[in-house]
Amino acid sequence: MNSFIKQLKNGIITENPNLVQLIGMCPTMAVSTSLVNGIGMGIAATAVLICSNAVISLLRSITPNKIRIAVYIVVIAGFVTMVDLLMQAYTPTLSKSLGLFIPLIVVNCIILARAEAYASKNDVLHSAIDGLAMGLGFTFTLCILSTVREILGNGTILGFHILGRAYQPALIMILPTGGFLTLGIVIAVMQKLTSKKGA
Repeated sequence: MNSFIKQLKNGIITENPNLVQLIGMCPTMAVSTSLVNGIGMGIAATAVLICSNAVISLLRSITPNKIRIAVYIVVIAGFVTMVDLLMQAYTPTLSKSLGLFIPLIVVNCIILARAEAYASKNDVLHSAIDGLAMGLGFTFTLCILSTVREILGNGTILGFHILGRAYQPALIMILPTGGFLTLGIVIAVMQKLTSKKGA
């Protein structure tokens, strides 16, 4: 149980892919313009992380070292295709909104990094938990960025106007510049909170 909690803490706080390791920035900047997009991308990436980590861990003892990256990509691509088709079937609006970023999960640094650094060296259960933890960390970051950017950039949250119709949206927040500004502030706050807790 302590191991499970420690892995969750690593994924969400200590080794958060976006806020600490600074990987997977492309989808983070691109899809965090609305909370619906952030949640959708986070769930899709988490599902791929859990499944691919588990399968890569299962195959680790029979995968030749020279072709391991190619094997990882084939496994990840299979799960991304499944997630993409499921989203097209059951959430077509979200699938269209996320567009190319769902297929690009195949080459997402977070997923490849966890396959190489963790799943290829650990058992199936711990690898699946690691995928869950990293996915939750990624989703957590996307939700924070998406909430801030949607509120300031559109005056809405989940499509509902919360700042009134008279609110003049700060359009810079839904542009890449706003994404980088928001991410920088969130990273600074996170670093301040974790350093204070460590002290």
